[in-house]
Amino acid sequence: MKKLAGKIAIAGGGSRGAARGIALALGEQGATVYVAARTSRDGPKPADGAAGTVEDTAEEVTARGGVGIPVRVDLSDGAQVEALFRRVEQEQGRLDVTTNSAWGADIMAVWSKKYWELPAGIWRDTVNTMNTYWQTTVHATRLMAKGKGGLIIHVTDNYPNDPSTYRGQVLHDVAHEFINRLIRGTAEDAKKAGVAVVGLNPGFMRTERVVMSMKTEALKKQFRFHLSESVEFIGRAAAALAGDAEAIRKTGQLLWVADLADEYGFTDVDGKTPRFDYSPL
Repeated sequence: MKKLAGKIAIAGGGSRGAARGIALALGEQGATVYVAARTSRDGPKPADGAAGTVEDTAEEVTARGGVGIPVRVDLSDGAQVEALFRRVEQEQGRLDVTTNSAWGADIMAVWSKKYWELPAGIWRDTVNTMNTYWQTTVHATRLMAKGKGGLIIHVTDNYPNDPSTYRGQVLHDVAHEFINRLIRGTAEDAKKAGVAVVGLNPGFMRTERVVMSMKTEALKKQFRFHLSESVEFIGRAAAALAGDAEAIRKTGQLLWVADLADEYGFTDVDGKTPRFDYSPL
C-alpha cells in the first residue's frame, strides 16, 4: 500500500515549479491532491508564456497513482482561498497536508536590476505572493485543527548557515524573510492544535521559469546551474514529511531538502542527492 493512500492534500501554486513537483510526489504515494493555482487551460496564460496548468498537473498526479483535482484559484485572494478550503472540507471532511510555493513575482527576469529600476508591478506581485502564505496558513490551520492534526509546508529560500543572509535581490529577500517569520511565528499555536508548520528549502531548482531564464552559459555559471535539482526532489521531501507520524517534532523549523534526503533515504529523479554550493563565486 502506498504510504499516503487516503491522505488529502492541497498543493498551492501547483501548476508549475516546486508545487508541481510536490503534487506529483504526493500523488505517487497515493494522496488525493487539490492542485490549486491561477493558471488553467481555460483561463489567461502567464505573460512570459511559462508552461503548466492546474489540469496538467492534476492529470499527472492521477496517472502516478493518486487522485488529482484541479482548482483554478488566486491564493492571494482571501475569499477564493476560503472557498477552496471550504470545498475540501465539504468533499473530503478533512485536510492532512497543505503546501504552498505560489510565487507571482517574476524575480529572475529582473534579478540584476537596481531596485529603483524595477517595474511597479513587481512590488504588487511580491505582496500578493506573501499574502498567499498568510491565507493558506490561516485557512489550513482552521481546518486541520478540527481534525486535531495536519502538516503545513511552506517552500522558502535560505542559506543554511544563516537563514537571514541577504539573498541577492531585495524583493526576493523581503518575501522570504516574511515567510520565515510566519513559519516561526505560527508554529507554537499551531502545535497546540496538533498542526506542524515547517519551511522547506530546496537548492537551485530547474523550474520552468529558471530553465527559461538560463539563456547563456554565463548565466548558467553565475547561478551554478550544473548543481541544480529537479522539482521532484523537493516533492519527495514533502512526501517524506507527510508520511512521518512524528513530523510535529519539526514544527517551526526551516528544513533543507538534501538533509531530509539523508534522513529519509530518498534521491532526486536521477538517483543522486544534489547539494547546492552556497559559497561565493
